[in-house]
Amino acid sequence: MNNIILNTDSYKVSHWEQYPAGTEGVFSYIESRGGDYNETVMFGLQIFLKEYLSKPITQENIDEAEVFFKAHGEPFNKEGWQYILDKYDGYLPLKIKAVPEGTVVPVLNALVTIENTDPALFWLTSYVETALLRAVWYGTTVSTISWNIKQVIKDYMDATGADVSGLGFKLHDFGARGVSSGESAGIGGAAHLVNFMGTDTIQGAWTAMKYYGGDMPGFSIPAAEHSTMTSWGRENEKDAYKNMIDKYKENGIFAVVSDSYDIFYAADVIWGQELKQDVIDSGAIVVIRPDSGDPVEVVAKLLSILDARFGSTKNARGYRLLNNVRIIQGDGINETIIRAILERAMSMQYSADNLAFGMGGALLQGMDRDTQKWAMKCSAMKIDGEWRDVYKAPVTDTGKVSKRGRVTLVLDDYNNYRTVPEYAVGDQVEVLEVVFEDGHIVKEYSFEEVRTNSNATF
Repeated sequence: MNNIILNTDSYKVSHWEQYPAGTEGVFSYIESRGGDYNETVMFGLQIFLKEYLSKPITQENIDEAEVFFKAHGEPFNKEGWQYILDKYDGYLPLKIKAVPEGTVVPVLNALVTIENTDPALFWLTSYVETALLRAVWYGTTVSTISWNIKQVIKDYMDATGADVSGLGFKLHDFGARGVSSGESAGIGGAAHLVNFMGTDTIQGAWTAMKYYGGDMPGFSIPAAEHSTMTSWGRENEKDAYKNMIDKYKENGIFAVVSDSYDIFYAADVIWGQELKQDVIDSGAIVVIRPDSGDPVEVVAKLLSILDARFGSTKNARGYRLLNNVRIIQGDGINETIIRAILERAMSMQYSADNLAFGMGGALLQGMDRDTQKWAMKCSAMKIDGEWRDVYKAPVTDTGKVSKRGRVTLVLDDYNNYRTVPEYAVGDQVEVLEVVFEDGHIVKEYSFEEVRTNSNATF
């Protein structure tokens, strides 16, 4: 939906009539009020600013909205939108400040603030809430999930003496088919790439490059799927695998789904005996992919089978690394399962280097706004020339008590993030930066900068 006037909730269309007389300014902020994780990794606002807010409204947009809302039953503020078109050439007079993208910030802190810059358009701040909040919560939640899984994998890599230079390829994005739209695949896929470099979600890599610039941020390898393997027939399963070796050995690494019939037979007999010398002679790493059964039990059994057939070497910490082959588990993967698989592998004295993971729906679709309890709230209003604090404090839910006044985010003297009133910044470092003003982006981040911010704690 490219018409920003229609990119809102129905009930918000009537709000321009509901504010007190003399209202000139509305100031709001966005925060995560808690949730599954104690910190969030900011991502996605720049996509929204470039794709939607940087484009002026047109007369056609206004006329289209007028017809729609008349039929829909809402009192459309045509004069207000016409004023924006006539005075500002259709660009929205808003000011948005935000934490640099990729920054890891504890929950209960303001990540974004927004306010109108024209007193006549006080209603505009909250009008864009629906689209703006959606732009922040989804990308940030995906990036947060990905970042936390990266922490889990790194902990096991450290514990088992693995080569952490390969950390960026340990979680592969399989989520393109599991999301509700191509736009979700792009935003969510790019959010994952803030933390990792492995992806099969083309829209994610493309979105990162389009909206943040830079070189290719995500990579993949040749890989089989069940249709290409079963097309050979069960009696020719060995030939299907041999074809993969012949076609992709020059690539150095490729993945083969091997559970079309019997994953353990495939690993033990076909890969481990009949094709063993072909694998060794190829010089490539063959990544064997199970895709059914209990992930923890299946991976554990495969480690033992492949070790018995291909052998392994011990690293400096005494953990074993398989020769010639690796395993990628891409079915039923989430943070809990990843942790369980790595824990079992470590208990068997195998390095985390042996394993990679593919994560689909749980990465890009398995969350909602309440995963991190996202909210955008008005905290200050300017009425008759005076700024006043605004807040909510429902007696039935203290977790929904909102902040008061014009707030910002700072790094205090102890290097902790804190949300404080603007007047209390003092010598502290203000973190929020103006990224958008009066229809134009005034601060951009490259994807490399986003990644650097996210990786600061690693």
